[in-house]
Amino acid sequence: MAQSTVLIAHNLRSAHNVGSLLRTAEGLGLKSVYLTGYTPYPIIKDDPRLPHIRNKIDMQIHKTALDAEKYLDVTFTENIESVINELRQDNYSIVGLELDNQAVDLKDYRRPNKLALLVGREVEGIEPEVLEQCDQIIQIPMRGQKESFNVVQAAAIALYTLTN
Repeated sequence: MAQSTVLIAHNLRSAHNVGSLLRTAEGLGLKSVYLTGYTPYPIIKDDPRLPHIRNKIDMQIHKTALDAEKYLDVTFTENIESVINELRQDNYSIVGLELDNQAVDLKDYRRPNKLALLVGREVEGIEPEVLEQCDQIIQIPMRGQKESFNVVQAAAIALYTLTN
């Protein structure tokens, strides 16, 4: 069975981080990205936002996505639970990328065929109530003095490792 990987970005604040995540996901061959919570999102069909707001955010995302957003199936919904439930019904394992006592080191993790990688807030990470909905938690071992990477760099490292 062929492997399938999707990305879920929940409650990110930075449109530039979203654009960079979209560029990373597309570059690594992902087909679908789910943006949830208050994460900024590019213009979508039947976009409910006021035109000046959606255009401004779309331009900010495009600045770092560099058209990658046009090659991905980007879905936005505020409700992360609905995304998790939908993916789980399609036999995806929901895997949170987070520093946590329960986390497995990325190098030791054996991925399932269908993987949904969840990343969260830039500073605080994935909310505990969302993390509880994950089937597994993985983390990138840190070797320096800093305790974590930027969400985009962490996602890039994890996605590269998990898709190769």
